[in-house]
Amino acid sequence: MEGARVVEGDNGAADSAGSRSGPPPGPWTDLAQPPSAEEVQIREPLTRAPWPPLLIIAVLIGIYVWQIATGDAAACAANDPAAACVRYAFSAAQLKEGRYVGLLTALFMHGSWAHVLFNSIFCLAFGAPVARLFGLKASGVFSFLMFFLVCGVIGNLGYAAMNPEGQAPVLGASGAIAGFMGAASRLVDRPKGPDGKPEGLAPFTDRTVVAMAAAWVVLNVIVGVLGVDIGFGAAGQPVAWEAHLWGYAAGLLLVGPTARMLGRL
Repeated sequence: MEGARVVEGDNGAADSAGSRSGPPPGPWTDLAQPPSAEEVQIREPLTRAPWPPLLIIAVLIGIYVWQIATGDAAACAANDPAAACVRYAFSAAQLKEGRYVGLLTALFMHGSWAHVLFNSIFCLAFGAPVARLFGLKASGVFSFLMFFLVCGVIGNLGYAAMNPEGQAPVLGASGAIAGFMGAASRLVDRPKGPDGKPEGLAPFTDRTVVAMAAAWVVLNVIVGVLGVDIGFGAAGQPVAWEAHLWGYAAGLLLVGPTARMLGRL
């Protein structure tokens, strides 16, 4: 938003301005101008967040409430192989056996309240700008939900590629939501056209895009590779940091083609 401008001029101009109705010129002059649609969107409260990310959050939390109500959450914490979070989780071994459903179902299973709430907060924070970019028509909402699933599947496939002999179950929507983060990083410093409205996406070499990607890599190295526990894991299980990085990369790369396909760029 452009800063307030101080109106300068000779005394006669000031007297003439003061004789007209309305606020006198001064540092408050721009406050009389209505905010642009872009500024209103930035200042939208939580109650006006776009509904597609809220739908995903409702589904994630609803499924975890079901896990608790059925006793599955306790069984999951005890690593019971009969627990739904284990049966519907993903592992690299499943691919060798020709079982692929876990690539999707694992996105909706969580191991603790901290796990699902942490993912929900990030989904709202980074999914909201992506949902606005894609639009709230049926095609935009469908693309947003597919974007979530595709980034999650790519995240899980990336985990399998880096852990081909892995047997440990992977669960949670973190890889999919990391895709929203990667996509949102390209919406921060969007170039503006002659009318001041955003046009296109920030390039991959943009300072904010590079900084967010670097910070995400460093955080996952600290949490995943070095094993530092920050309390957001799935019931104390190791963090599948590889899925986070692959999901982030998927969102970073796919947001442009998806938005162009929808005619939003």
